[in-house]
Amino acid sequence: MGLVMNMVPVMAEGAAYSTEYVKLSHQSAVVYQPTTKTTKTGIGVVVMHSDEDYMGFLPNPELAKRGYTVIATAPKEGKLISEKLLNIKACVAYLRQQPDIKKVILLGHSGGATVMTAYQLVAEKGKEAFEGKLYNDWSEKLANLPKADGVMLLDANFGNSVMTLLSLDPNITEQDKGNNVTVRYNLKDTANGYVAGGNSVYKNSFVSNYNQAQRSRLLTLMAMANERLALIEAGKGKFSDDEPFVVAGAAQMRFYNKLFPQDLSLLSHTKQAWPIIKADGSIKNEIVKSVRAPFGMIGSSERLTASLNTTVRGFLSTCAITTDANFRVNEDGLQGIHWTSNINNPIGNSEGITVPSLFMGMTGSYEYLAAEEIYHHSASTDKTIAFVEGASHNFTPDKDAEKYNNTSYGDTVKHLFDYVDNWLDSRFNK
Repeated sequence: MGLVMNMVPVMAEGAAYSTEYVKLSHQSAVVYQPTTKTTKTGIGVVVMHSDEDYMGFLPNPELAKRGYTVIATAPKEGKLISEKLLNIKACVAYLRQQPDIKKVILLGHSGGATVMTAYQLVAEKGKEAFEGKLYNDWSEKLANLPKADGVMLLDANFGNSVMTLLSLDPNITEQDKGNNVTVRYNLKDTANGYVAGGNSVYKNSFVSNYNQAQRSRLLTLMAMANERLALIEAGKGKFSDDEPFVVAGAAQMRFYNKLFPQDLSLLSHTKQAWPIIKADGSIKNEIVKSVRAPFGMIGSSERLTASLNTTVRGFLSTCAITTDANFRVNEDGLQGIHWTSNINNPIGNSEGITVPSLFMGMTGSYEYLAAEEIYHHSASTDKTIAFVEGASHNFTPDKDAEKYNNTSYGDTVKHLFDYVDNWLDSRFNK
């Protein structure tokens, strides 16, 4: 689920922490602080998603209760990644201005991992971060971004661009019209391996053909967007700066992800053994397997909610990525993607990030596998990877997985944030 659907509401002030609303130029933010100040309070954490409002998200109170200062915000209304980086900059700058803050850490979750890694990449590399990309989103406003001291990615997805690709409905015949669909690639056809109310096992040939049709559609959309961009820049567009760009059957919500929500064999295990926090809190080193339950609900592309409503520049900034002819979803990850072809995914971005980094995956979801890929691409010499058994994408125990597997995964929230606490404390509380 490339985007988060259910957010935790902002919690009232309690004994362990307090909240304060702050205004940062043209955006709002909420600062969480522990009631009892310690040296850990000098570690500030920035929390933001690429699209959603994270001012009330679960990590904020959990980290504040453990002694840290947290500032959480929502991205401004905008389509370009460069615009969203300025939202992060405002939060980093705010923390740097506080006399008690000694270290600043970025926390990216789901699509937030894309913008957080993009921010740190640009902060470390400057204009060079955009060179050779499919869309050069550089502006002088991004010069001299204040660097963070560390990066934490908690259940990052594969990147906003890749999640769009994985959500594209290949049955669309007219790119901006949801009513123009065929049934050539039918996810609900039992002949292709669909099982109603259970775990589908799609034929290998069907998965390959489906993924290739998704790739073909993305190439068409990128060509269309680049054609419109050329007209805009030549003064022949519908507007002088940008244009609306509607893509039917391209929403990233869980209902619109394709193949792997229905087929548990896809994105089902890591390539190698990693530390995983078990239900009882113990840590084992093993091949990490997804424990998610099959999700048989498949959203209809005929609905407006299934569409991506962006702009020409926004599409190229956020969704364009280079793929090979062998692109497909496998049991242990994705193949055929040029991760560094654009700045819109954490895997490619991590190749230019050198600060201490923590990558954690939640096995009650399918995004968890991104952590392994990010770890392998990370340029940091101080990097840590771990997984939380049975945690949902939003960190709480995945109830569907518990029911499906007839088990309990314990207090996944405590397991996760105790681990995060230990990682932060050991590196930055000095």
